[in-house]
Amino acid sequence: MSNPIHGACLCGQVQYQVSGPFDAFHLCHCSQCRRSTGTAHAANIFTSADRLQWLAGEALIKSYIPDEPDMISKAFCSHCGSLVPYTSLKSGRLIIPAGSLSEPADIEPQDNIFWRDRADWLDAGLAAKRVEQFPED
Repeated sequence: MSNPIHGACLCGQVQYQVSGPFDAFHLCHCSQCRRSTGTAHAANIFTSADRLQWLAGEALIKSYIPDEPDMISKAFCSHCGSLVPYTSLKSGRLIIPAGSLSEPADIEPQDNIFWRDRADWLDAGLAAKRVEQFPED
């Protein structure tokens, strides 16, 4: 098992640590992940559920458990709404929202899954001008 890395929600009230090794890192472009995150894709790292330890705020975590079996579930901080790690009901795997990590993981994205379903504006967004901070008006 590798050294633990830390993660937190946006407000910092939910904090955790997770240890590798990690099994997979997918950028998922399916419509469910886009709706769940409000972004072009979900960036999820997969590992086994026993590698997670909550450090603070576990009582603030709320879960969305869908009624339909083919819908994804998710967990989030009830104070700020940020996604936090959760165990997939379908696979039993721990899913870590990569953006919630405070330190780099020893894994990089290996693929873009559900690429055909990507947001129709993603390609234009990737080609757009790059700015180091908020653009000046």
